Amino acid sequence: MKEYIGLDVSLKETAVSIRRNGKRMWRGKCASDPKVIAELVRKRAPAVELIVFETGPLSVWFYHALIQEGLPAICIDARHAAGALNMAPNKTDANDADGLAQLAEIGYFKSVRVKGFDSMLARTLITVRTRLVRMTVELSNQIRGIMKTFGLIVPAGQGNVFDQNVCRLLDDQGELATIILPVLAVWRSLRERTAELSRKLVADARRNEACQILMSIPGVGTITATAFMAAIEDPDNFRKSRSVAAWLGLTPRRYQSGEVAYDGHISRRGDKPLRGLLYEAAIVILTRSFAHSGLRTWGLKLKEQIGFKRAATALARKLAVTMHAMLKSGEFFNPSIGAAA
Repeated sequence: MKEYIGLDVSLKETAVSIRRNGKRMWRGKCASDPKVIAELVRKRAPAVELIVFETGPLSVWFYHALIQEGLPAICIDARHAAGALNMAPNKTDANDADGLAQLAEIGYFKSVRVKGFDSMLARTLITVRTRLVRMTVELSNQIRGIMKTFGLIVPAGQGNVFDQNVCRLLDDQGELATIILPVLAVWRSLRERTAELSRKLVADARRNEACQILMSIPGVGTITATAFMAAIEDPDNFRKSRSVAAWLGLTPRRYQSGEVAYDGHISRRGDKPLRGLLYEAAIVILTRSFAHSGLRTWGLKLKEQIGFKRAATALARKLAVTMHAMLKSGEFFNPSIGAAA
């Protein structure tokens, strides 16, 4: 007989529910360790048909570890599951696990593609580098603010120029220098670590043929290309290139009720960091890139009709579609393509 298992995963413990023939056969808790869960499944449900759990911080690790154990695990969209789980009169981990097992048994779920570890490493590299850049800027602003309190105005400048200006102003500031210089040392260290990660990012992109294809588009750099590849993974994951734009939340939301029908703002669903990177790339194409291309011509024409922000959003959407089509074909960017809507 087929058995279905729901897992409600938390940091320390995982609630487990096992169902068979429409009835709960067993439920309990165990450590949030895929190996421990695999042993429990083999003992309690040797004829398991499906193991279901929601997307979350541990879902990537759980999915790959359970698959490696030879178990039929899938990850489902937490927002989709919430609609069913919220109908329970009491919200507990045990009830959530039981609800997930019921969803698995009746087939009422939407599975999601779980990214591979290589893609997660690439995303983590970009995320950490971005955070270090922000920390560096925040720290430099704090140094400027503290020194301003004592009448020391740091001239405009970044990087080594900022470093030299701060050191020059602190030359005859004994006690203040003992406070600021350690902070400046941390700022220098952050810059060095950021530079190391940037070099690794560039080196990885140079070795990746797909990234090289994407970077042939004027305005698309190393970070955007790497983030796009890490999100898409395999272009065959999307049957149509236009589906990528919808998946990234770059398509308008449709409202229709009776005789009322209109398109609203973009849905903003999906990968927010990548959506932001594509928007930034679109801005670069419209403002800073002077290389002639159909994409730029199309975007500039649209800007005259609907304004800069909406045109940049539309160009980001078109950029996502174009990038996926390039990965499918394996061809570098053709500047003459993209002038049509």
